[in-house]
Amino acid sequence: MLVALGVTGGIAAYKACEIVRGLDRAGAQVQVLLTRNATWFVTPLTLQTLSRRKVLVEPFDLDTAETVRHIDLTRAISALVVAPATANALAKFARGIADDLLSTFYTAVTAPVVLAPAMNTRMWLHPATQENVAILASRGNRIVEPGTGWLAEGESGWGRLAEPDEIVRETLAAAARSRQLEGKTVVVTAGPTREAIDPVRFLSNRSSGRMGYALAEAARRRGARVILVSGPVEIAPPFDVEVVRVETGAQMRRAVHDARRGAHALLMAAAVSDYVPAPSAEKIKKTGAARTLSLEEGPDILAEAGADRGDTILVGFAAETADLLESARAKLERKGLDYIVANDVSRADIGIGSDRNAVTILDRAGNALEYGPASKTLVAEAILDCVFGKEGGA
Repeated sequence: MLVALGVTGGIAAYKACEIVRGLDRAGAQVQVLLTRNATWFVTPLTLQTLSRRKVLVEPFDLDTAETVRHIDLTRAISALVVAPATANALAKFARGIADDLLSTFYTAVTAPVVLAPAMNTRMWLHPATQENVAILASRGNRIVEPGTGWLAEGESGWGRLAEPDEIVRETLAAAARSRQLEGKTVVVTAGPTREAIDPVRFLSNRSSGRMGYALAEAARRRGARVILVSGPVEIAPPFDVEVVRVETGAQMRRAVHDARRGAHALLMAAAVSDYVPAPSAEKIKKTGAARTLSLEEGPDILAEAGADRGDTILVGFAAETADLLESARAKLERKGLDYIVANDVSRADIGIGSDRNAVTILDRAGNALEYGPASKTLVAEAILDCVFGKEGGA
């Protein structure tokens, strides 16, 4: 297991030595990345001696092959931990600024990230810092919050770096999660389907695909091979995820049937059209007269998967406007699911079309977990925690 440790320029930088030793004792290899300001507080030689690896500082040190290949390093690590994380570093990470080695490295990392802030109390409580922390947490970064105590400025308050042992524990948990689904295939469906009425019109729904895409990205972060069967959406595909693009429910049915062979889990977040019109071969002309549209039931991909799933873990979604839990529980039983994720789509502030969601996750044993409102990134992690566990051993 290889862990990257980023160290930024604060007085707590000296505690990075304890973090390196803790990770080393746990059997992890550690690659340290120092910001230039961090070198005022702890020397590269000290951390290089403890980690037994050359410490990386300069983004364009052409004599250091490891620095030049920092993108390769992002693929190799199981987690990135930044301790201490200064207010400046948090601001860079939250806003996508990449002007030194560590911030550039951060923007390229797809493994789990642990951030341990440390700074003066007033800096920690400043609205800008709190906003940046909230942004980073909403994107799935683990925040090891600072504690209270005596600070370098000779006063007591919030901002003291969390204990190194706690940071090591959180980092090891994140690293274990990144390998949880290695060697397994996870199939995720996302977005709406479109059913043609004529060559220029179609029936569809308001699904944005964000929940399914967040699930695909979260499963990939846990090491799975992910196949994302996506209806028409306006979202960039997650990194290193296989995307199968479809339009109609029939196309999604075929794609899911092909993709789920041998899959460890199938997460059906797509909003497949329940009803399908008989399409006209030519554009229907406006005549001023009323027109009746005949609809037939579309394919029930989830029920078909439940009837013939073998050992595959099957997770469905229930978007409801009334009787949320009763309807979801009935759907779970009726379609032979292991889990169902219920959400109230009558709310305008969450769910369909929003970046946030609030869900209740139900399982076959009768358990129910409420989660949110939160970003769909965090909701996706909560769903995967329920299905696969929080650490490892899925």
